[in-house]
Amino acid sequence: MQINEADKAYINGKFTTLKEPEVGGVPAQRLPEVIETVSSMLSDIEKNGIDAVIKYSQKLDKWEGKDLEVSREELARTGDSLSPQLREALAAGAERTRLFAVEQREHLTDFETEILPGVFAGQKYIPVPRVGAYLPAGRFPILASAFMSVNVAKAAGVPTAIACTPPTSPTAGHPAVLHAAYLSGVDRAFVVGGVQGLAAMAFGLLGEAPVDILVGAGNAYVTEAKRQLFGRVGIDLLAGPSEVAAIADDTADPEIVAADLLGQAEHGPQSPASLVTTSRAFGEAVIRHIEKQLETLATRHIAGPAWRDFGTVYVAEDRETAVELMDTLAPEHLEIQTEDDAWYHENLNNYGSIFLGPWSTVAYSDKGISGTNHTLPTGRGARSSAGLSVSRFLKPLTYQRVEKEATPRLATYVAAISEFEGMEAHRATATLRLDAYNR
Repeated sequence: MQINEADKAYINGKFTTLKEPEVGGVPAQRLPEVIETVSSMLSDIEKNGIDAVIKYSQKLDKWEGKDLEVSREELARTGDSLSPQLREALAAGAERTRLFAVEQREHLTDFETEILPGVFAGQKYIPVPRVGAYLPAGRFPILASAFMSVNVAKAAGVPTAIACTPPTSPTAGHPAVLHAAYLSGVDRAFVVGGVQGLAAMAFGLLGEAPVDILVGAGNAYVTEAKRQLFGRVGIDLLAGPSEVAAIADDTADPEIVAADLLGQAEHGPQSPASLVTTSRAFGEAVIRHIEKQLETLATRHIAGPAWRDFGTVYVAEDRETAVELMDTLAPEHLEIQTEDDAWYHENLNNYGSIFLGPWSTVAYSDKGISGTNHTLPTGRGARSSAGLSVSRFLKPLTYQRVEKEATPRLATYVAAISEFEGMEAHRATATLRLDAYNR
């Protein structure tokens, strides 16, 4: 997440770079060995079914359990081992994510319009029948993942949502991840991770029909499996390492901005963080605070390399240039802490989700506590697409209904176009109706 030489030709304003990344570029996602491994596993699982799924679970995740599925009774008890404070926080996250998703759904409305006399066209939203959610539990168990996938799917009206999560012991999945799935209304949950989990849902190997869409983040193998399974099933998006960017001026607190940048760099050693500021002194202050905070940060072994290798700081000559820079970076998460946050909100176009003002932080969304979805496009994907939302689980299906008296207004034009194209069968579908109308 950096401004490269090709980008500079399209940025009108002037800017300087205070910090370059040591590695930079877009972190590699499609390593040849990853592609080859995933392809081989998917082929094996498609051919050999659940036996191959169990084989990979035993080999890769040290699975020793007898049943991959977590029963309804076990799911209901997953919260028993959690502290009351964590259970309360998870319940709050599930409820707030659900509330926002329900509100989104209510703003997606069916309609019908008469576009000319006797010709009616409309659209209705239909939920996909079956969703498969992947709930990661690797370096960090991302507890809110179920809120963003299962919970939102259910708010969209999806009849069946199943989930897979990797085992964190020889016989069980992570209790907090499973409890979040339970709170989100998951229909069935399975302790099976990685490529084999996605394949099992896509190929219909878990006592359920194949899912229609796979959603949820994961490591490079999970992302590549989604890429290779796309077409057979739908997917939400292909997310790379988590990204954060901030536009901040000298009215902001450099200590807080530094903490927020490290908050996302903590996700992984390839997670980029970028600051665009209109004040050189402020940019230098943020760099100093990052270096100071890294000295005592428990996850500095992750956040430190991420900031060193992929972190950037740019100083723009004015706010218009700051917008140009940020729309070019198109970050996954974007924080705004300036004298005029509303102006930036009005003028920025490319981001996954935006966090306005000094009292907002990406972590509020990451953990599901502010309601919006944290499954968002990375690698400049925000230039063309949005993140996961209730709309991704809905199909906007169109329909037409034509009455007899409208036939001349349609058939005559279709016949003319079809004749020019040389598509005689198309022409006949119109002219036969026109003949019938004239009779």
